[in-house]
Amino acid sequence: MLNDPGQDPIVFWEEFYRTKRISSTGRASSALQRIASGLTPGRALDLGASHGDDVIWLAGHGWQARGCDISETAIARARARANALGLENAVQFEQCDLSSAFPQGEFDLITALYLQSPVALARAAILRRAAGQLRPGGHLLVVSHAAPPPWSPQATPSTIFPTIADELVAIGAPTPDLEVMTAEIVTRHGKGPDGAEAMLEDNLVLVRRRPA
Repeated sequence: MLNDPGQDPIVFWEEFYRTKRISSTGRASSALQRIASGLTPGRALDLGASHGDDVIWLAGHGWQARGCDISETAIARARARANALGLENAVQFEQCDLSSAFPQGEFDLITALYLQSPVALARAAILRRAAGQLRPGGHLLVVSHAAPPPWSPQATPSTIFPTIADELVAIGAPTPDLEVMTAEIVTRHGKGPDGAEAMLEDNLVLVRRRPA
């Protein structure tokens, strides 16, 4: 699944945001909206925040929300959008290479939405660290591509995408401290580069640190 295991992830993602994903969708993940709407707002952390759509949605719904991304270009755009919406006091964005550093503190909600990479990413270690930084009663929401879209050049049987079991192993759940609230494959509408539509499959895993 790696393009080049030796490629610098910071260089790769800076180039990606400068030349390919140059603007925000302006929409938060439907999975995030569905799950977070049933939770009591508190401190939230979004891993791989991109242009900040999910963080901004959380802030608009009462959360003290923090987002981190490896790309300074993406983070700068997220900060500018939050400021334009008057949410600068409710959100915090920072550039962070999660494979080598992780935001400090405990959180009521940590999200890792499509935290997948064609270049090196210590994903399992990141998810395990995230689970360890949940407050008692806090939730970790992981959503990942379960299969490639039909228009992808990598849409072959040899392409490896995580399974639900893979995600639970990466997180390190269940344990006496971590209970699995949801672990399922969900579908959503997607649209390819040529406008072709398809139903896409995602893994959705929600775990909770048991209350003290």
